[in-house]
Amino acid sequence: MSHDNISSRFASAVTRWTGSTWAFIAALAIIAAWALAGPLFQYSDTWQLVINTGTTIVIFVMVFLIQRAQNKELLSVQLKLNEIVASIEGASNRLISVEDLSERDLAVLHAHYRKLADMAKSDLSILQSHSVDEAKARHERKTSGPPKLGMQTAHSSAARVA
Repeated sequence: MSHDNISSRFASAVTRWTGSTWAFIAALAIIAAWALAGPLFQYSDTWQLVINTGTTIVIFVMVFLIQRAQNKELLSVQLKLNEIVASIEGASNRLISVEDLSERDLAVLHAHYRKLADMAKSDLSILQSHSVDEAKARHERKTSGPPKLGMQTAHSSAARVA
């Protein structure tokens, strides 16, 4: 087993445990024990320093652990979405790995999809969808006869279900 694999498994196990009910109960128990020990130590500076140091260390480590878990989760969601975009006929492959684009490019795409949302709002049926590049072609296909296999619209799919 490689060092990377061992550290990844350890971090995943710690992430799962720290998000559990038992971890929350353990944290509450530590705080309760500290609070109950206050009178024993006359609420001294050392007594206060123990909880302050302990919480600072835990928070420091947890920030990195949470960020690692979020990075892994985000990457897996991006890969799943990339697979969906790549596999759907008619979907724009420009969206594959869109997370790697600059903020300016993302703003352009956002404006593009805002236009699509405005177009969808003006439709009579909520089941229709459009692409700026293909809206006219899809409209012609929809009105010219039965859809070709693999090119069915959301509207025709919904009609079959109903």
